[in-house]
Amino acid sequence: MSQRLVLVVLGKQGAGKGTQCALLSERYGIPHVSTGDILRAAVKAGTPVGLEVKEVLDRGELVSDDLIMRLIEERLEQADATGGALLDGCTRTIGQAEALENLLGPEGVSLVVNIEVPTELVTERLSSRRVCQECGSIYTDTDVSAVSGTCEKCGGDVVQRADDTPEAIATRLAAYERDTRPLLDFYAERGLLVEIDGNQDVAAVSNSIHEVLVGRGLL
Repeated sequence: MSQRLVLVVLGKQGAGKGTQCALLSERYGIPHVSTGDILRAAVKAGTPVGLEVKEVLDRGELVSDDLIMRLIEERLEQADATGGALLDGCTRTIGQAEALENLLGPEGVSLVVNIEVPTELVTERLSSRRVCQECGSIYTDTDVSAVSGTCEKCGGDVVQRADDTPEAIATRLAAYERDTRPLLDFYAERGLLVEIDGNQDVAAVSNSIHEVLVGRGLL
């Protein structure tokens, strides 16, 4: 790549954002920057911002856009992000999108990919998802590791996340429609938005994103 590639990946919960970011990260040699991972890592490391995040979470409150963006700024300043990053979970609100524009400056966001998947399908995916509590590996409820409850990769406990129950899924999807869906218009107005059909196999979705990046001259 001849330029810094900053790709924002949007989509409903369960659309496959994390899976695609992991594949594209390996393909392009730029980090997968997951907001959830950053929050957990900051709290675990006990950094100044991480301590602030922990206080907020301990109170049962949502982490503010300001705190999220401070963590994103710290992450993008690390050496492995000099060539770009795949942003998963940021941006989620118009406020975060505007803050990211200010943070990146003239270079800005290279492209915004919205992985579109029908609500019925993401609900099915999330309901059947099981996650290793240690390494974060994802399984479906019929996989051997999910049935046994033990991760085949690290031996950790494989569980259903509390926010993958039907009631929690409905709440999360409602929050997506309220807070994140408006971002599609925000980025479309800037000529940055590309819609990708997420109702394909994993490799086909990845190749669709790659073709768009090539077509836009970003690779």
